[in-house]
Amino acid sequence: MDNTVKEHEVMEQNKVSQMRSLVESQDPTSKDVDDLMIRRFLRARDLDIDKGSALFLKYMEWRRSFVPNGFISESEIAFDLSHNKLFMQGLDKSGRPIVVTYASKHFPNRAKGGVEEFKRFVVYTLDKICARMPAGQEKFLAIADIEVWGYYSNCDIRGYLAALSVLQDNYPERLAKMYLVHVPSVFMAAWKLIYPFIDSNTKKKIVFVENKNLKSTLLEDIDESQLPEVYGGKQPLVPIEKC
Repeated sequence: MDNTVKEHEVMEQNKVSQMRSLVESQDPTSKDVDDLMIRRFLRARDLDIDKGSALFLKYMEWRRSFVPNGFISESEIAFDLSHNKLFMQGLDKSGRPIVVTYASKHFPNRAKGGVEEFKRFVVYTLDKICARMPAGQEKFLAIADIEVWGYYSNCDIRGYLAALSVLQDNYPERLAKMYLVHVPSVFMAAWKLIYPFIDSNTKKKIVFVENKNLKSTLLEDIDESQLPEVYGGKQPLVPIEKC
């Protein structure tokens, strides 16, 4: 490790300590979180202590309000679970859980409170993913499969933006990379509406994959033994609620 890297780590750890003091003075329950969580929120705001602290304190308040029991029960998200659209199995070459989601199996919940239920589903999913991370690992890798996605049947801009907000505001620095595969041209109309709301750090993690390069691209991060069967690997898909 060269001196520049060491200096950065020392500087970052000093900022983590400063941020911890700041957030604990405003919310004493912050003492219960570890330095890794503090660091994720700090990194999400490019090591700006004030901005990182504001994001973290907002998260703490949100968590108490949105997840008062400490977890989301499956009975609260029956609509989204019924579509069997999200799976988790295997680890990539860096030891990060691999998540696969099928956009064509997501349908807007038009019932009253439907967007809130979808947000609960997103929280349920992210909590499950985080719980499956090996010790020392903080991130996950996602494959979003857009094959046979229909603009009129599957498009859910409100839902997509709600999910994006939950991820960026409350689970910062958890996503390592997201591969978008089998992307139909019609999807780009929805993408243009979503893209402006994606923060710069998240944009860097999103990769569009051409069909002809699908398996070779995925194998850059995922060993064949851990790659889902549907993409030429050996791992069967496991529904998120079974994980």
